[in-house]
Amino acid sequence: MKVKDKVLTREDIERQIPKGLYPADSLMRSENLVRKWIVDVLMDDAAYHNIGDYKAEIEQLVDDYRRSLVRHRYQERIISDRVSGDISEADKIAYYDEYKEQFLLDGNLIKGLFLKVPVDAPGLDNVRSWYTSESEDALERVEKYSLQNAIIYDYFHDRWVTFDEIMAKIPQKLSDPTQYLRLNNRMEVSDSTYVYFLNISDKLMSGSLAPFDYVEAQIQSILVNKRKIGYLRDFEDNLYRDAVKSGTVKFVEDNVVN
Repeated sequence: MKVKDKVLTREDIERQIPKGLYPADSLMRSENLVRKWIVDVLMDDAAYHNIGDYKAEIEQLVDDYRRSLVRHRYQERIISDRVSGDISEADKIAYYDEYKEQFLLDGNLIKGLFLKVPVDAPGLDNVRSWYTSESEDALERVEKYSLQNAIIYDYFHDRWVTFDEIMAKIPQKLSDPTQYLRLNNRMEVSDSTYVYFLNISDKLMSGSLAPFDYVEAQIQSILVNKRKIGYLRDFEDNLYRDAVKSGTVKFVEDNVVN
C-alpha cells in the first residue's frame, strides 16, 4: 500500500493484529488498520501543506522539543548514578529530624496479621485463638495452617501498612475508621464464602508523625532531587567556564557606527 511517498507493508499490518483471531475478525482488523493509516497520511499531508504561516512556528517547536529531550536524557545519564549513591542513612535521618512537619500522616497505619480463610476450612476455632497471640508458637501455627487453607496470609508485624489498604480486602464498611482503630485491635468478619481475621499489633493515627522507615524512600527521592539540582547547576557553570577558557566561546564586540 502506497500513499504519496509513504508505504505500508503487509508486515506492518500483521504486527498490529493479535494472534488467534478468527479469519473474518482478522480481515476486518486489517481493513480498519489500512483505512486508518491512509486517513492519517492524507490528513498529515493536508495539514502540513495548508498550515500556512504556522509552519515555521511548528518547526521551531519541534526543534526546541528535540533539543530539550536530548539534553534531558544526557543530564539524567551523567548525574543520576552519581547523585543517588551519595545519599547516606545519616543524611536521610538528618532531613527527617529537621523537616518532621512534612511527614505527618494523612491516614492511619497499622502493623499486624491478616487472614482470609474459606468458611468451610477446618480448625477455624484454633485460628481464632492463634491469630491474636504474639507468641512465636502461635504465629508458627498460623503460618503452617495458612499454607494449606488460607486464601490470603499477610504477616506485617515488621512493616507499616495503611489501615485502608487492609480494609479494602474486608467486606466491612466502617463509618469512622479512625475511631474504630482507636478502640479495637482485632477484627473478625465473615460472609457466605470467607472468614476475615485481622490482628493489629501496633498503630499510628492520622495526624501523627510518620515513622522514619515508612517515609525513608520518600526522603531518598527528595534528597536525590535536591542533589541533582545542585550538581546540574555546578556542571553547567563548569561547562561554561571551560568553554570560555578553551576558546570554544568567543565574545566579539559589535562595531558601532555613529
